Amino acid sequence: MKKLKKNTPLERLWNGIIKENPTFILMLGMCPTLAVTTSAINGVGMGLSTAAVLVMSNLVISLLRKIIPGQVRMPAYIVIVASFVTIIEMLLHAFVTPVYDSLGIFIPLIVVNCIILGRAEAYASKNKVIPSIFDGLGMGLGFTLALTLIGMLREFLGAGTLFGMQVIPDVIPPIAIFVLAPGAFFVLACLTALQNKLNAPSATNKPEAEASLACGGDCSKCAGTCGAGNHRAVILDAATKKEAADREKAAAAKAAAEKKAAAKKAEAAAQNSPVAKTEQGGDSHE
Repeated sequence: MKKLKKNTPLERLWNGIIKENPTFILMLGMCPTLAVTTSAINGVGMGLSTAAVLVMSNLVISLLRKIIPGQVRMPAYIVIVASFVTIIEMLLHAFVTPVYDSLGIFIPLIVVNCIILGRAEAYASKNKVIPSIFDGLGMGLGFTLALTLIGMLREFLGAGTLFGMQVIPDVIPPIAIFVLAPGAFFVLACLTALQNKLNAPSATNKPEAEASLACGGDCSKCAGTCGAGNHRAVILDAATKKEAADREKAAAAKAAAEKKAAAKKAEAAAQNSPVAKTEQGGDSHE
């Protein structure tokens, strides 16, 4: 595929859905991924709710990126995200009650989803509004795609249905464990093993990812978004710092050598000065 220009809407969508998929590549947001994907509908509901919060929070945070003080940026991000999560929760309760009941406590927990806080810290707070909106949309769609796929597999194997429609005859008993908690781990483990087998990039099988930085690179300000996408940028950052330190050391050594040479030159000049010769001549006469 032709390389896309950085920070364009299409590149941000491609990045979130494929290149840095938050579930399959970065392995983020595992709590809702494992907890709510008992069916495809639940996966779609959680994914789209998270996508909506991502888009709106990225929009507002990008608009306020030069206003929010750095010392309080994380509390400010959480307040912004919590406001939109409350709106989404009320809308789901009013118009999509079955999905609201199925997702339960995991709707308000979107507030602390590391994908949302990670994109706010890594991207929206450092970039303009339009790229930030599409970054949130791409990550949200990637998350929705992943949750829907896992939900479809669990629902198909565990209940014999897809989106609530019967697809496996009743004479074939479903494997009920797939709609229970262990089934989520089984499905995710199988998909991760498939990625490893195909040598697809993910947080579990590639020490140096094709993507550059996923979280912004400042570990002291990390919002929880660490993955394979960070590794290459961290290595480059360490190499840059080492190169700068070596340059400073060489400059200090050069300055010390020049100072020492200047001191020797001054000493030699002092010894060859007329005053010094006169003093030496007087000492000899005595």
